[in-house]
Amino acid sequence: MTPLPAPIADFALPLVLFLALLLDWRHGETRYFHPLVGFGKLGQQLEKRLNRQHYQAALTRLFGCIAWCLLVLPLSAIYFLLQSDAWLFVLLDCFVLYLAIGLNSLKEHALNIYKPLRENELEQARQAVAMIVSRNTQELNNTQISRATVESVLENGHDAVIASLFYYTVGGAPLVILHRLANTLDAMWGYKSERFIHFGWCAAKMDDLLGWPSAKASALLYGLAGSKNLSCLKQAIKNAASQSKNYKSLNGGWVMAAGATTLGFRLGGNAEYHGKTIQSPTLGRGRKVNEQDIKASLKLVTKASMLLVVVLFMASLFIQLLLAGLH
Repeated sequence: MTPLPAPIADFALPLVLFLALLLDWRHGETRYFHPLVGFGKLGQQLEKRLNRQHYQAALTRLFGCIAWCLLVLPLSAIYFLLQSDAWLFVLLDCFVLYLAIGLNSLKEHALNIYKPLRENELEQARQAVAMIVSRNTQELNNTQISRATVESVLENGHDAVIASLFYYTVGGAPLVILHRLANTLDAMWGYKSERFIHFGWCAAKMDDLLGWPSAKASALLYGLAGSKNLSCLKQAIKNAASQSKNYKSLNGGWVMAAGATTLGFRLGGNAEYHGKTIQSPTLGRGRKVNEQDIKASLKLVTKASMLLVVVLFMASLFIQLLLAGLH
């Protein structure tokens, strides 16, 4: 296979990130079939075969671990073994990253909530927000719908956008595949319900582990992209570190606390999940969230994503100038 010319190879990393974001902005999710949909169906079938309620807890956890490994590891390993520094794999990397990120889709879902909410069409807004959150939305008011949407935007801004960009930066497409498949299984199995508390244990723990570094990077990018000064940036990171300790998801707490602090509002409060009322701690600082913060959160995720591309481009340029100076 033809290797990349030196000038392109030097900037391949930010170039792939930029092209993947451009593809997502231009086309959004694939219209006819998304690989993650097929992966989800495969996961459902495997779970039905291996998750038996009469098994002991330890055995159920073991089968959950086996199912996770069977679904997540092979594709990542195959791509790792086959990849090379050739044009074909640069194009494949762009496509893989494009499939992994979902910024355009996130915007569509959020704006489908924002528009009826702005026009006080609460029932329509409740139906739309139910598409992206697992909490009970039937009785939510304007503030609660706004809170649910903003929390989803900030958390999924990490899960479905920045984490993929981060992992491509760290380890290329194989790590992107690994994280995205693991995150999908956590969304399917990572519940503390009777059905999944043991079988989904591995999926939840692996998503926590993989999300740990990328959540910190995402919180920093949110702070850098939205803070007006150094003091605001420091407060965003401070709140992310302290407030996330009391949140149900440490990684989700980091990105939501950082984003909310940067944008000047607070999240948290009661929410009903699967018939149980959960009290969430305060994340962020300032006023209560409102519907305008939905658009502000979307803007923050977009700016943070582009900031990462710009930083990597400038870093690549600096390295090339430094090497040229040494020669």
